[in-house]
Amino acid sequence: MAIDDKTLTQVLQSRVLRLNAVFQGVAAGILVGGAIFIATNWLLIKGGKVVGPHLALLGQFFPGYDISFPGSLIGFAYGYCCGFVGGYLIATLYNRLVNKGET
Repeated sequence: MAIDDKTLTQVLQSRVLRLNAVFQGVAAGILVGGAIFIATNWLLIKGGKVVGPHLALLGQFFPGYDISFPGSLIGFAYGYCCGFVGGYLIATLYNRLVNKGET
């Protein structure tokens, strides 16, 4: 049962082009959550009279978030969830577009 080279190449290309949506979501979640965590703790270490008024505005969108170490953990959790959903949706949309191109 031999498969011709053209069919094998098409199958290989279609499999390589797909993204794993869960892994994409995890990677995006870690990046976004880590960025919020690092930015919050950077401001805490830097200190000063007024610490991060702009970053503190995230508390409007993420209940419980503030410029403190526990707030940075809460921010990481919210950032991870938002990043996961965004990364998952982007990978899913990408895979659907790749599937449309095959037909």
